Amino acid sequence: MIDATQSMLFFMRWRRPRRLIEIGRIINEFNRGSNDRDQSGFGGRILRGALPDTKLGMLSEIGSKSVMGCLSRGIGSGMNSGLGIEGQLDMSKGFIGARQTTIRREIILTGTGVHSGSPVSIVLHPADADTGIRFLITKGDEIKADIAADVHAVSNVTLCTVLSDANGASVATVEHLLAALRGLCVDNVHIEIDSGEVPIMDGSSAAFVEAIDEVGIRELSRPRKYIKVLKPIRIDEGDCWGELAPHSGFHLDVEIDFDTPLIGRQRMAVEMSPGIFRSEISRARTFGFMRDVEQLWAAGLALGASLENSIALGDERIINPEGLRFKDEFVRHKTLDAVGDLALAGAPLLASFKSVRGGHRLNSLVVKALLADKEAWSVVHAPSTRDTIVHAESDLSFGVAAAANFAADRG
Repeated sequence: MIDATQSMLFFMRWRRPRRLIEIGRIINEFNRGSNDRDQSGFGGRILRGALPDTKLGMLSEIGSKSVMGCLSRGIGSGMNSGLGIEGQLDMSKGFIGARQTTIRREIILTGTGVHSGSPVSIVLHPADADTGIRFLITKGDEIKADIAADVHAVSNVTLCTVLSDANGASVATVEHLLAALRGLCVDNVHIEIDSGEVPIMDGSSAAFVEAIDEVGIRELSRPRKYIKVLKPIRIDEGDCWGELAPHSGFHLDVEIDFDTPLIGRQRMAVEMSPGIFRSEISRARTFGFMRDVEQLWAAGLALGASLENSIALGDERIINPEGLRFKDEFVRHKTLDAVGDLALAGAPLLASFKSVRGGHRLNSLVVKALLADKEAWSVVHAPSTRDTIVHAESDLSFGVAAAANFAADRG
């Protein structure tokens, strides 16, 4: 697996300079200064669409924009159809959202690890159907580890979600990036990373969403797989609990309760869709208490935390001068974390998820308990072309929901 992936990564790197400053120069020359810009508000550098046609010739244009990207932003029709190369399908036929997806072009992001404090760069590469989401930990041109975004790879849940392999290689703080990918219905991607932690950016998923929206999403030829929950699965830990139950879509009900008037009790219940994730959840930032800072630093945690990537709570006030993005930003971020952690099931869930006073640990335990009970779930598929029963040309969210409902009914 590693040898094959190394060969693929070498091909993807062909003609791609190692230094990001040189990458930026080439991108700007290619785009003639059109779209690439410093996203300093996201706490890192985003270089979108690094080079055309770098992955096995599968990055051809479909019209002037990504069809899926256009639909996800509500731009509507006016799209060209293509044939022959995987991903260039006539999307006016069948469900929008019924097939697996990947990103249309390479995405490069740089930033800082919130816990390590170290600089880190990641490169998101398009991937074939049934690849899933995989982290490729690299050193120079060599892949040191290939770790699937899978709950069985979870090795630590202290303040973030950490994935590891059998040899001890690990990647931390994966939840915000996974939330963006799952929230926007991206099924397959290789994530090349040169450090042990995904960059925190501004503490939310906004930078990842912005980058994915900019390059667009490409539909592949195979139907999307879902994990359909067949019976309730619940985990209790004291006064905290989490439960997955049968549902025809993906519903989240997250409740938190902190012993401070700055947060208190907050609840968010939402039927998930790309539009809802983008507008209501993706911008919610991580948070922490100033009273815990010295203890965290002593434990080697939060070394990269700042007011640019976290909400800091004092005893009586929010320290960030700009305040909150939402009145209930805290529970929105916990919902974001849940979307990312539940993505570790390995496929989109047809389920409702309820969490009370939960976090990364509880989220992980619920997913593990589900997958351990073979009678609690099954794999179902969205309709193939011959199963077409609805046409949703201009609303990706509707199409994803329709495909999910169809799969749920057929399961």
